Amino acid sequence: MGRRDELIAVYADDLKNKCSIIPDMDLLTKVTIACGPAIYNADASTVSATQQGELETIKKNFLIGKLGLPDGPDLMEAIDSVIEVYGRSERNKYRAVVYYMLVKYFDKEDVFG
Repeated sequence: MGRRDELIAVYADDLKNKCSIIPDMDLLTKVTIACGPAIYNADASTVSATQQGELETIKKNFLIGKLGLPDGPDLMEAIDSVIEVYGRSERNKYRAVVYYMLVKYFDKEDVFG
């Protein structure tokens, strides 16, 4: 099992145990791959829900840039909702897990073919 596969297993565990979501492993794998090398960097692999700049970056680069969603207040509401599901007090919110939940939230699985 490669490092990426190990991380995907960790992300799937977070989805199941911290978010009460049974993951679509094919979609989770595709979302993880879309995160690129960030998943291997301790700082970049997680999302800081308390930093507004980080949330804006998710909105701009992932929701608008990758998923092709139009800008609007519903984007930040979705991010906030996902962070709430993950648990505000949860120290390590993995980027791939947050992105996966956002893809499901907006029903944008088709972006990942």
